[in-house]
Amino acid sequence: MLDLRADQVHLIFFLAMLPIAIWVMLSDLRSMRIPNRAVAATVLIFAVAGFVVLPSEVWLWRWTNLVVVLLIGIVLHVIAHVGEGDVKFAAAAAPFFAQGHASVVIFLLAACLLGAFVAHRVLRMIPAVRALAPEWESWKRKEFPMGVALAATLMAYLASLAFPSLTLALISMRM
Repeated sequence: MLDLRADQVHLIFFLAMLPIAIWVMLSDLRSMRIPNRAVAATVLIFAVAGFVVLPSEVWLWRWTNLVVVLLIGIVLHVIAHVGEGDVKFAAAAAPFFAQGHASVVIFLLAACLLGAFVAHRVLRMIPAVRALAPEWESWKRKEFPMGVALAATLMAYLASLAFPSLTLALISMRM
């Protein structure tokens, strides 16, 4: 394990996951599918980078997040028809989250779900926007590409820990 500060650890995770998060978002918007390769890449990034930058006991315990989220996701898939790709990606991303941050993660997920849903529904009603990506399956379907919100949640969480001074500045801004 490298001797890194928490913000450095999360910056490594953030930079490693950024292209995967973009891939997940665009794939889900385009085809309403999250590629298994993106899920595997997410697991591989945590397996390798996490092993290098986290204390071994933290790294090992974080794998329980994957199991718990996968089990919850399977139940949600059966009773609420949550997509299989969404379940797999959420489980693959789960080890990046500290167990003690569950309430923050739930808040971020709710905010990202709401923001992504509203943005997607509004943008798909604008012909000029639809014309930019006319082949996107998500424009045509009633289902929502939840991979957008899941990837945004992961990236917002990692960014908040990688750039703590920016996060504090945003929180303290007065409107």
